[in-house]
Amino acid sequence: MESELQRRKRKRFLRPPSLRPLFFSCFFFFFFLFFLSFLFWISSATFRPILILSSLSSFPSSSLTNSIQDSSANNGLVSLKVEDQVLFPDHVLLLVSNSELSLLYLHSNGGLDCVYHEFLYNSDKGVEKRSRVVLRPVLSLDGFDESRSIARCALPPMNYSAVVNLQKRGRKLKDDGVSLVDWSVHSWDMVVYGAALNGDKVVVFVKGLNLRPNKVLDSTQFSCYFGLGNLEGGTRYALTTKAVSAAQEVVQCLLPISIQKYPERAHGIRVTIGLTRTNSLHDLPVPSVAKIFHSNFIEEKKNKERYELCVCTMVWNQAAFLREWIIYHAWLGVQRWFIYDNNSDDGIKEVIAELERGDYNVSRHVWPWIKTQEAGFSHCALKARDECKWVGFMDVDEFFYFPFPFPRRVIGELGYRGQNSLRSLVTNISSRTTIGEIRMACHSFGPSRLNSPPSQGVTVGYTCRLQSPERHKSIVRPDALDDTLLNVVHHFRLRKGYRYLNMPRRIAVINHYKYQVWEAFRAKFFRRVAAYVADWQENQNERSKDRAPGLGTEAIEPPNWPLQFCEVRDTGLKDLVMANLADPVSGFLPWEISLL
Repeated sequence: MESELQRRKRKRFLRPPSLRPLFFSCFFFFFFLFFLSFLFWISSATFRPILILSSLSSFPSSSLTNSIQDSSANNGLVSLKVEDQVLFPDHVLLLVSNSELSLLYLHSNGGLDCVYHEFLYNSDKGVEKRSRVVLRPVLSLDGFDESRSIARCALPPMNYSAVVNLQKRGRKLKDDGVSLVDWSVHSWDMVVYGAALNGDKVVVFVKGLNLRPNKVLDSTQFSCYFGLGNLEGGTRYALTTKAVSAAQEVVQCLLPISIQKYPERAHGIRVTIGLTRTNSLHDLPVPSVAKIFHSNFIEEKKNKERYELCVCTMVWNQAAFLREWIIYHAWLGVQRWFIYDNNSDDGIKEVIAELERGDYNVSRHVWPWIKTQEAGFSHCALKARDECKWVGFMDVDEFFYFPFPFPRRVIGELGYRGQNSLRSLVTNISSRTTIGEIRMACHSFGPSRLNSPPSQGVTVGYTCRLQSPERHKSIVRPDALDDTLLNVVHHFRLRKGYRYLNMPRRIAVINHYKYQVWEAFRAKFFRRVAAYVADWQENQNERSKDRAPGLGTEAIEPPNWPLQFCEVRDTGLKDLVMANLADPVSGFLPWEISLL
């Protein structure tokens, strides 16, 4: 007979196993997965856009950087996806995930095409049906920010969808039944297009709010939204803060407390502006393509010794003039250049690369947003603040010039008009702690009887100008600027306690080679870069000093153009350049030598 103890053991052994441990194990496993996904949602920099994502053909990962190799380790392929599209008056801009290297590789190995879809609308079923497809070569490719590149495509043909996709040339199209809808394309008339961190605030750049020029507005009507943006066609922004300032195209908001404590969490997060409407319970968010990027080098830049003098400019197809402008101003003492490239297609990247190889401290910043010069300069003021004590905001046809030698007692150590004179000037004025801006008058030069661009450059070739000076240009202290970053192209509003200094013309001026030979001047008719200045072809403000007097609105060469705008013969800067920068043996100027 078995004992009582043996019976108990046998009974326990034969008892069906309990499901309770299995239940709790499954519960905690799924809870753990949910918790991980929640953390990923909060910290993720990924944004699932409105528009349909379009995958491109890929290529071997061995040709890519490590980050791209990691993303394609499983199959050796890289998937490029269109995140956003912005419809401009003359082209469509595509913001593409992944790197510029990826796009350039595809473009150079067979090419990329823009894909346009024609749609037929079935009124009975209320759906769109795909019909014919048109392919056209990509207009241009470029890098953009830390997670996206840009591709530019021609406008769609008439009766075709505004949605444009990309495809590796030669790949057979497939009708996958996906319906592309026009509302997924952002109109340039109303879109948030940029964002930048500013301490505990975010600066947001927005088109279409019709903010008045040179005016500070009531910021209480605006809010900022942070998060993953438009998910599945809806607006699911995780965090909201109120705006603290609004002026022109720039709105600033405080960062959410969680991001202020951990700025790296803002990296890659999308931001937009909410506009409060009367009798509305909620703000209406503006469509956005703007992401915030937190650089790991911000603190390093703050700790480095700042340059005494930098220059910022915005250009469109000015590559032919860039060498002369940079080499001359480097001689005057400029140490750093920020070039905001506004859709150039004239080889400016190669020119800047050449200058960098020549030890000129030049950086190119892709700025694809048309007619936004004021906003671009606000962006540059933020970018340069941690690197530069003074920043000049000027165009590449403008050259600082010291007309006459003057005694040392006038401006301290600056007793000559030669090498490093401009840097010496701002260094001396730095001791006057209430001066936040230096303004200099401009002399406008004309074609000077020339019919073709001068071979030795504008400083030597154009020697005839108008008698009276025109609007001033400025050099500013970035840390003295008003919190709104409000500017009227070439000068900024200053913080309370700072003032500007008008530099006497006998000490310093700017030679503005504004009215060059007709071949160069007529390019201005394509588009003005300033947001609040009428384009040349528009019948507005025809008497403004921003326009050529009596020229009209059409790019037709007026009679006697080479003889116009010539009231005073002025060879001062030409003589200075030839005496100090020309090679003593050959007579070549440094920008001529670089072109040989």
